[in-house]
Amino acid sequence: MEKAVVISVKGIQKYEGAPPDVVELVTEGILARYGKSYTLSYQESELTGLEGTLTTIHIDGDEVSLMRVGEFNSQMVFQEGRRHLSLYNTPYGAMTIGVHTRHLLAEISDQGGDLEVDYSVEVDHTVAGRNVFHISVKELEEGQGSLKQ
Repeated sequence: MEKAVVISVKGIQKYEGAPPDVVELVTEGILARYGKSYTLSYQESELTGLEGTLTTIHIDGDEVSLMRVGEFNSQMVFQEGRRHLSLYNTPYGAMTIGVHTRHLLAEISDQGGDLEVDYSVEVDHTVAGRNVFHISVKELEEGQGSLKQ
């Protein structure tokens, strides 16, 4: 199963001593099911600062992985209560970061659903920031046309 969907992404980045940075994006993407797992993919935009990057989210039971390919490459794995090491490429070079998932909710079906991840990022075993993203997926209704203008 593979279908066009509307994806609403709200991301919040929190750093100590600074106000939260909130980014919201509504875009078209693809929802695919392979067995019991789902894959969600969409193109990032200028709004997120990741223009030219394809984001793919793989949901398999209690594990969610996020992979970005393009201008910025990264791969992160999320499992509630667990810490994973991830590779993160920046314009200044690649680095390994720790990703500790505090909360994970993945309720995705063939009709869409919700994904919420609350995690902290660690650099050299020190918390560098806390991130929360919420993704809502809805079927692209017939006659709705394209979101692209």
